[in-house]
Amino acid sequence: MPKGIFSVPVAFNEPVKNYAPGSPEKEELKTVIKQLKSETVDLPMYIGGEAVRTGQKVPIHPPHELSHLLGFYHLGDQKHVKMAINAALKAKQNWVNMPWEQRASIFLKTADLIAGPYRAKINAATMLCQSKNVLQAEIDAACEFSDFLRFNVQYMTQIYEEQPESAAGMWNRLEYRPLEGFVFAVTPFNFTSIAGNLPSAPALMGNTVVWKPSRTQIYSTDVLMEVFREAGLPGGVINLIYTGGADASIVFDHPDFAGLHFTGSTETFRRMWTHIGNNIAKYRSYPRIVGETGGKDFILAHYSAKPDVVTTALSRGAFEYQGQKCSATSRAYIPSNLWKTIKDKLLKDVSSFKMGPPEDFRNFINAVIDENAFDTITAYIARAKKDKGVSIIAGGGYDKTKGYFIEPTILVVKDPQYVTMCEELFGPVLTIHVYEPDKYSEILKILDSTSIYSLTGAVMAQDRAAIELATEKLVNAAGNFYINDKPSGAVVGQQPFGGARASGTNDKAGSILNLLRWVSPRLIKENFVPPTDYRYPFTLDS
Repeated sequence: MPKGIFSVPVAFNEPVKNYAPGSPEKEELKTVIKQLKSETVDLPMYIGGEAVRTGQKVPIHPPHELSHLLGFYHLGDQKHVKMAINAALKAKQNWVNMPWEQRASIFLKTADLIAGPYRAKINAATMLCQSKNVLQAEIDAACEFSDFLRFNVQYMTQIYEEQPESAAGMWNRLEYRPLEGFVFAVTPFNFTSIAGNLPSAPALMGNTVVWKPSRTQIYSTDVLMEVFREAGLPGGVINLIYTGGADASIVFDHPDFAGLHFTGSTETFRRMWTHIGNNIAKYRSYPRIVGETGGKDFILAHYSAKPDVVTTALSRGAFEYQGQKCSATSRAYIPSNLWKTIKDKLLKDVSSFKMGPPEDFRNFINAVIDENAFDTITAYIARAKKDKGVSIIAGGGYDKTKGYFIEPTILVVKDPQYVTMCEELFGPVLTIHVYEPDKYSEILKILDSTSIYSLTGAVMAQDRAAIELATEKLVNAAGNFYINDKPSGAVVGQQPFGGARASGTNDKAGSILNLLRWVSPRLIKENFVPPTDYRYPFTLDS
């Protein structure tokens, strides 16, 4: 077979289209949304390259239009989990033996399909099933997923190129084997790009995967699987199952379980880790556990900060995609000297937000993902309405008769340890504590100790000493730390994403660090002229 030392195309960030009135991308997307809404889909699982339908059909409704039926997915059980594991193991050797450049080609083609002919479809599916406005869908589904695929291929080649030194007369080389067994990918509802990256990143490195997406993201998951298949991904490399968490957990009892790639809640991740730990003696090797979980992300404004910069960071950081981002701003610390100016502008911003279905491109705010999320978030709002020391200065209303709509809500609290300053809400609720400007150092300590999480955070200041102090004192408070910017919107290849503490293992999706977790290096030393006598020179001295 011909060989070569191949250079992959240089990775780049997919340009974000603006969907301005009259633009061709807007007209195309509107057409595709209309087409998808006119159809009722029937979505199978994909195991070993085959569509699997169980007959146990679960309806899919847009969170913002509960009366509309998008289609059904087929619910699986433990039998299908076992089928997926067996399919992954059966496909493994052929996938491992496939030359790396062929694996790279499959995922590079996936990127170009997503950014090209499938762009409108993946965006439309994300808007409909996850209730994302057009810009949030474009940034996520079309652009970020393409970025993950292209940069991961580039990082793969960098890993393979990392080789040890060799002394004279020998050749040392590292080969990067996939893990021995299968990888289990568990993906969230809030980012289509993450749903695609978590199974494809280990697969790129030669692993085979069992993939369980969030039930509220299955509609756009099916489009991802359609693109993988069109790009030439062999059957059994990524096996897509739709089961409950209890049924899927049997993967942790299998001796060939080799790794977990997870994004979701801290509580779920901890349960999985405990299950894995209890079974550690069963496994062929120690499993790799990679997880990105919750966040209680912050903005800290110093008295030297520019009010307009702080306000825009709060408006976007807290309320884009209804606050349903792991990185969304959910708590803020504002000095009293800036509070009135920031408050007035922030209320003006929020009052101008339009709320409704994402099919109307004028809407900035859409629905939260499902009834469970709606009930959880509104319970916090209901409590805030009763608690002393809490003022609701914006929003506070909610309604689920037509869709799961919650008004963007701003709480101002006297106690910096109030419940909504500490616990993750994952919704359109921002809690603000106003502090005295001379208490900046004290606020740094309070901020660092308030939450169990450490995902993202931002400091806003013009005073360089204040920025330096925050950077030092909050060194462990955020895995992604921003200066004079909102703490969300990480870009693949530019801001590798992940946090520590209760926010995950900080393996930085969108970087070479993540891909290193899916390989097991083997060192090969070849001696060209090996010794033929055991004696060393020192043994010859009498």
